[in-house]
Amino acid sequence: MKVLVIGSGGREHALAWSLSKSPRVNEVVCAPGNGGIAQVARLAPASQKDLNDLLRVVAAEGPDLTVVGPEAPLALGLVDELRRRGLLVFGPTRAAAMLETSKSFAKRFMQRHKVPTANYAVCTTQEEALASLDLFHLPVVIKADGLAAGKGVLICQTKKEAQEGIQGLFNGKLLGTMETSVVIEEFLEGEELSFLVLSDGKHVAPLVPAQDHKRIGEGDTGPNTGGMGVYSTDAMLDPQMRDWILHHIVQPTIDGMAAEDTPFAGVLYCGLMMTARGPMVLEYNARFGDPETQAILVRLESDLVEALEASAKGQLSDTELRWKPGASACVVAASEGYPGSYTTGHRITGLEEAAQIPGVQVFHAGTTFSEGRYLTNGGRVLAVTAAADTLENALGLAYEGIEKIHFEGMYYRRDIGHRALKNKK
Repeated sequence: MKVLVIGSGGREHALAWSLSKSPRVNEVVCAPGNGGIAQVARLAPASQKDLNDLLRVVAAEGPDLTVVGPEAPLALGLVDELRRRGLLVFGPTRAAAMLETSKSFAKRFMQRHKVPTANYAVCTTQEEALASLDLFHLPVVIKADGLAAGKGVLICQTKKEAQEGIQGLFNGKLLGTMETSVVIEEFLEGEELSFLVLSDGKHVAPLVPAQDHKRIGEGDTGPNTGGMGVYSTDAMLDPQMRDWILHHIVQPTIDGMAAEDTPFAGVLYCGLMMTARGPMVLEYNARFGDPETQAILVRLESDLVEALEASAKGQLSDTELRWKPGASACVVAASEGYPGSYTTGHRITGLEEAAQIPGVQVFHAGTTFSEGRYLTNGGRVLAVTAAADTLENALGLAYEGIEKIHFEGMYYRRDIGHRALKNKK
């Protein structure tokens, strides 16, 4: 098989790496890819935000399966266009991806289908949003309605902060685009959990759970990012709770989408808050998480291509994924200044030394390869990932790997997994 992966980040490197290990796959192509992905896939230049350009690449490559990584091509309707051409593609249609691309659609959908989530208000004007603040206790959560690369969620401790956040979203100062709709939500307390499943529109196959660290600063402080690190262990979720989530959150979502004539096939990512009232949905994503994918796929023992193909063909009911017991951890190395402005083009050293540590896998998120050297080319640059028998050992390996790597202004959190380790004590 020839498999085409769409995307250019750490998630796509992990996907390409995992797919390339399948005995059924003789070539992986990644469009546009990055410097590190070139180790496991042939790169094909493409713009991820240009539907015609992506269609051109698919036509030129003629893959047996196309796997869509990021959200932008889903929002453009790439899956719809490939299906229309009779091509096998893994990912949801544009209408199904609205679970991610529109926060207001997702909240109203959850209300219709009795999926547990925070109380909310959808506001289409600044005046309406400011007036709706009085309906909520502080702290309060303000969300941009559309895609914002993980940066559209504000947790406001005071009313003044909330008012400024609302004004910043509507006037375009916060995200660079003027929002036409925002969602205000009650603040939920508890442990966050990323629960991902593959779906073929009817059946689901759960992946191992993970916990992302979204804040830039140690101790979960500072602004939200796309994710600074993640860990995955069997102990995060007992079998009864896993079944409860599948029965009360995942299956009602899949069944609800099918009932509304927008069947959801692909990866359904449920961002959950494990509250005292039980698990509640913070957000849906319509694709693999980043950096969750890196931590999840280093634990996968079964063939990824078979599972993705079964999802795309509507044959997931026979698929059972096999996992390495134990744990995995991923630590992200970011550019100085991220998630704000940062510089690129800095030389990266120590990659080979890190990759030689048994159990360590270095996934590239924002790199280029030029004249025999890897250079930084993004806010999140690398995702150093390891699997081991225990979380302590997985974290130890990931940190041992990241300490071998250097580039100017390199920043990473030194406390990934701190909540799990604290709970054990």
